[in-house]
Amino acid sequence: MKLLRLIVGNILLFINFLTRPSLGKREESLQKEVEKELENYSLYQFDACPFCIKVRRVMRKLNLPIELKNANKDKDLKEELLSKGGSPKVPCLRIGDKWMYESNDIIEYLEKKFPV
Repeated sequence: MKLLRLIVGNILLFINFLTRPSLGKREESLQKEVEKELENYSLYQFDACPFCIKVRRVMRKLNLPIELKNANKDKDLKEELLSKGGSPKVPCLRIGDKWMYESNDIIEYLEKKFPV
């Protein structure tokens, strides 16, 4: 099963690389404001998770340089997800002390909060 996940995950990463959306454009002053606000944001994710890829694609489209934390490779991050967020699943968007799960909820929030 791990081998299958590895193969499918790498195929998804390759397709994402080939078809990634262009970087969203904002007026420079607005982009700086967005980047300042995003200092309190982080996305807990796995590189090859299809739902995480979906969120990262939207982040790129909206030009949101949110810190990525790979919870697949770091046991401390997994524990942080469980102890502070309440669940070890990804993707999870941390906004200060708030933890948001579910890719569609995260995408809806980002598109409303940071339109391009």
